Amino acid sequence: MFFYSYKNKILISNQQSVHFKKVSEDHVKNSPEALYLLHSLNPKKSRRRFSVTDPSLAFLQEEGIHLLQQPIETEYELPQWLTSKIMEGKVTAINTAYPNWQNALDYIHPQKWRIHVVGLGDVGGILVTGLRLLGGDAISQIGIYNKDKNSLKRWEFETNQILPAFHTQTYPDVNSITEDEIFDCDLFIFSASVGVPPIGQENKDVRMIQFEGNARILRHYAKLAREKNFQGIFAVVSDPVDLLCKEAFLQSNTNHEGEMDFQGLSADQIRGYGLGVMHARAAYYAKKDARTHHYLTEGRAFGPHGEGLIIADSIKNYNDELSTYLTEKTKKANLDVRATGFKPYIAPALSSGTLSIMATITSSWHYSTTFMGGVFMGSKNRFTPTGTEIERLILPDLLFDRIKNTFERLESIL
Repeated sequence: MFFYSYKNKILISNQQSVHFKKVSEDHVKNSPEALYLLHSLNPKKSRRRFSVTDPSLAFLQEEGIHLLQQPIETEYELPQWLTSKIMEGKVTAINTAYPNWQNALDYIHPQKWRIHVVGLGDVGGILVTGLRLLGGDAISQIGIYNKDKNSLKRWEFETNQILPAFHTQTYPDVNSITEDEIFDCDLFIFSASVGVPPIGQENKDVRMIQFEGNARILRHYAKLAREKNFQGIFAVVSDPVDLLCKEAFLQSNTNHEGEMDFQGLSADQIRGYGLGVMHARAAYYAKKDARTHHYLTEGRAFGPHGEGLIIADSIKNYNDELSTYLTEKTKKANLDVRATGFKPYIAPALSSGTLSIMATITSSWHYSTTFMGGVFMGSKNRFTPTGTEIERLILPDLLFDRIKNTFERLESIL
């Protein structure tokens, strides 16, 4: 390994470089500063930045669905002092194949987040309300934008008037913003939605019906994020989140000549929020049946917010029959609500939206969609100052095969 100092950061690489100032291993070993491991992988299949949480993640040769698996052995031998720093959460991997990779060195984890939301429909309005109620300790301000000016004024009036009497806690102000201000924030939330089928006219998977319309709107903001050189989180709440995340990545990194130049949003900046409510729905049904009650403490959810979803009843004693039962109940929960005559948006806005985003900005474990080898895949993860950490598990072959099938299905769609 080779050790360097650049922009007051300590870099470690397995390749020699003439562009950085060399430093000694002893200097790096004794430094209290965060460390950055440099590697180079195809940016179409790899993240620009992620948290190195075990030695097997150092100097990865490829990224993919195996990121969910706990490694059995480490192929790359590391010095004990570096392994210790990894275990202390002080190491970030940086992919130098991104032309703008140096921007990742400048990332500063916000103490309080500026959050901007586009789209104030059924989901967006409730999501903002939840952030107003829960965000006092973590959010400095919430900016809202909507094409409908009356809707914009209404939500600014209403949300700022949510306040208990004689309180001591703080609540983030909710302010209307212009389109030019949308990316002056730490976290952008896309919750605009069109083409939601009316009650009684839904097909098997309502979310796929929305993709074409929502993707058309999202492309504008993905391009705008590129123009603004946005370095924060680009969060997608609109359906289907996994495919819209991929669309945002592709569009943001495509230049005027139609070529991918990776000068836009890096893959790790984009996150989708749809799996949170699927876990909540699985928990709802699991509580109703003594056979599946253990899901509440042992279960996991993987994959998209819709077709391809995988609910695992237990990661300790996986039962495929019970898992399939919970998966089907969860997938149909959307239609069960619609059968009552109402569109299902309250639980998604709060479980996938507000609660999962609050968990993201507080570096707590939650469910969201992140990038794994060219596919945006939902799983348990957390966003830390060193980057995204994906939960790694010892997965039984049957469960891993189901997850892999979903991964390959998503890969084939877009």
